[in-house]
Amino acid sequence: MELLDISARPAPRTLRVLSRLLGYPDAALRHHLPELREALRGEAALSPLRLRELDALIADLARRTPLDVEADYVQLFDSGRRTALHLFEHVHGDSRERGSAMIDLAQTYEKAGLYLAPGEMPDHLPVVLEFASTQPAREAAAFLGEIAHLINGLLAALEKRESRYAAVMGALLDLAGMPARPVQVPREDPLDTTWEEPVAFDGCSSAGSAAGTVKPIRIVPRDSRPSTGAAP
Repeated sequence: MELLDISARPAPRTLRVLSRLLGYPDAALRHHLPELREALRGEAALSPLRLRELDALIADLARRTPLDVEADYVQLFDSGRRTALHLFEHVHGDSRERGSAMIDLAQTYEKAGLYLAPGEMPDHLPVVLEFASTQPAREAAAFLGEIAHLINGLLAALEKRESRYAAVMGALLDLAGMPARPVQVPREDPLDTTWEEPVAFDGCSSAGSAAGTVKPIRIVPRDSRPSTGAAP
């Protein structure tokens, strides 16, 4: 799959908002929903149609009860293979290759001067988007392009479930300059079924360049890490 255009203007705030929208919809996230919406519209990196779709997601998260929103999130992203946000699960499943792939990805972050916050996994899509938000526009688009086939699969699975979260995946494909491709979503199999292993992250960019004024949410710089032996 080839990139359509990787010369788009920088969209660091948009990437960070999309990262945040894919996070667990706790009280803190719901409190900041109006600010996230304004950040998307202020940067204007997405089409009006895509912004309206994201508005609908934000409105849905704000309107429904916290219990319903949180329960649906767990059911959607933590209980289904096809909609899992840990990208290497789609690539390696539970095989040993996943561990080495995550080490390589974490090292990509470190080369850019960014380090994972305690408890974060490098292949979690919100973390991946935080990293991409620190890259120059061309590198960020290329980085997203490397995982576009996985995002496209997530888009298809979310659309099949009629989830408003599909708008986030569509927005990511737009930022990558990639068209959405039709995908036949197979029947949901047990979580421990062996998965196929397509190529992903075939040359992640490591050219760190902090952009925008919004601080990273899930990736922290070197000087923010706890010292050795300190409690997290």
